Amino acid sequence: MTRTYIARGEDLVLDESARAAARGSFVTLSDGVTHYELAGPDTGPLVVLVPGITIPLGYWDAVAVDLRAQGLRTLAYSAYGRGWSDRVEGRYGQALFLRQLDELLDAVEVRDPVHVVGTSMGGLIAMAYATRDDVPKPLSLTLIGPAGLTARRQAGTRLLAIDPPARILGKVFGHRALSTHLAHNVRSNDDAERLVRLVGEPCRFHGSIYALLSTLRDYPLTAQQDLYRRAGREPFPTMVVWGKHDQVTPIEHLDAVRELLRPDRCHVIAECGHMVPFEDPHGTATLLTAFIQQTIGGRPT
Repeated sequence: MTRTYIARGEDLVLDESARAAARGSFVTLSDGVTHYELAGPDTGPLVVLVPGITIPLGYWDAVAVDLRAQGLRTLAYSAYGRGWSDRVEGRYGQALFLRQLDELLDAVEVRDPVHVVGTSMGGLIAMAYATRDDVPKPLSLTLIGPAGLTARRQAGTRLLAIDPPARILGKVFGHRALSTHLAHNVRSNDDAERLVRLVGEPCRFHGSIYALLSTLRDYPLTAQQDLYRRAGREPFPTMVVWGKHDQVTPIEHLDAVRELLRPDRCHVIAECGHMVPFEDPHGTATLLTAFIQQTIGGRPT
């Protein structure tokens, strides 16, 4: 479907020549090519950085540098439809993103349990992965501004289920709507400009807006209280980090997260919006490092 769905502003084709200038590594998984970056000391505990709905792997750069400086190993990747990962023809639902994460870990030969960090929609992917019975339980789980606690989809999202209008609106207004959305993710104009550059350049590849629209339509982004509750029953330690001025996944949901997930650590970052790792990477890395280093025997000391 993505071959025929080209939105206004999508003037590039994602192929080998386009990927030649990108840093990091690429691996072909069952659904397509995934762009990833695995770095840090081979003997360090691995921290898997699970992305949100719009962001490529470069979102985590400054956080990952700080984590590696503390002896940790990091794995960041771009979800299908984002960054330099393939635009998949099909549904961008939970199964696709879980399969990508599972196969990526196999491809880089990760055998031991890992620390999992998910931001926004990535928090939902991280919880769904961590609560599966067929994978090793993570050493810890951190959620940053996690999604999934609104009661129902907004009217605009429900419109995406009506195929002809969704296609037309997405093709014509998709990139403009994305830029508007990104501006609400962070507080400062400088961060907004950096974010638009980070997300906007790879969104020029054919199929990017289709991937975003399909995710909004096909991924279960609301009413995920049971998922939080399941994660809260697991033995691994959990931490929640939230921006006080988050306009995307509002801080008002924090009380519900505390009740359902029962996190071992909870931090509200006063000067941040939705994208805490992007707005305050050094503070984020400090919290993650302390949490991971204090995790001994399943719970923080």
